[in-house]
Amino acid sequence: MRQLILFASGRGSNVAAIIDYFLANETVNIALIVCNNPQAGVLEIAKQHNIPALLVNKTHFLSASLPEKLKTYNPSLIVLAGFLWKVPETVVHAFSGKIINIHPALLPKYGGKGMYGEHVHKAVKAAGEKETGITIHFIDEHYDKGSIILQAFCKIKEADDPGMIAEKIHHLEHYYLPRTVEFLLSGKE
Repeated sequence: MRQLILFASGRGSNVAAIIDYFLANETVNIALIVCNNPQAGVLEIAKQHNIPALLVNKTHFLSASLPEKLKTYNPSLIVLAGFLWKVPETVVHAFSGKIINIHPALLPKYGGKGMYGEHVHKAVKAAGEKETGITIHFIDEHYDKGSIILQAFCKIKEADDPGMIAEKIHHLEHYYLPRTVEFLLSGKE
């Protein structure tokens, strides 16, 4: 059984897409959802699916005990699915090559600290970009600098506002993230 740990900070639409995708798959288990926001919708998703959730504050997140706690779940892959904190180096090193992130832009553009969600979509629109997309990448010690696994593109129409761009991005995320996870897990059999 391949174990997944999912990190999320918000409503959890990417987590829901991953859960739905693997629901009938008997070889993949969502072992844990890690969240840093006590009001996040993803916690309700965890409860609905009887998935353990770990709510972390900044102190716990940065502590030396977190990698050890995560190791108890024996994850094949850790997926940052809308998680807004930079992962500490202790976790990055403990799970080297096993942590991926989804970013709502075509890296290296519109990446780095503070570039998430609507901030990205507003910047893309303000720059007059004709296309945008998503990047799924391994993480390292730096914001949005890890090796790129996949990029998917969509066109931006002149009439598209940041909210419309966000809808296009969510469509790409919900399609490509679960399939990329499946692809990466297939190499870990």
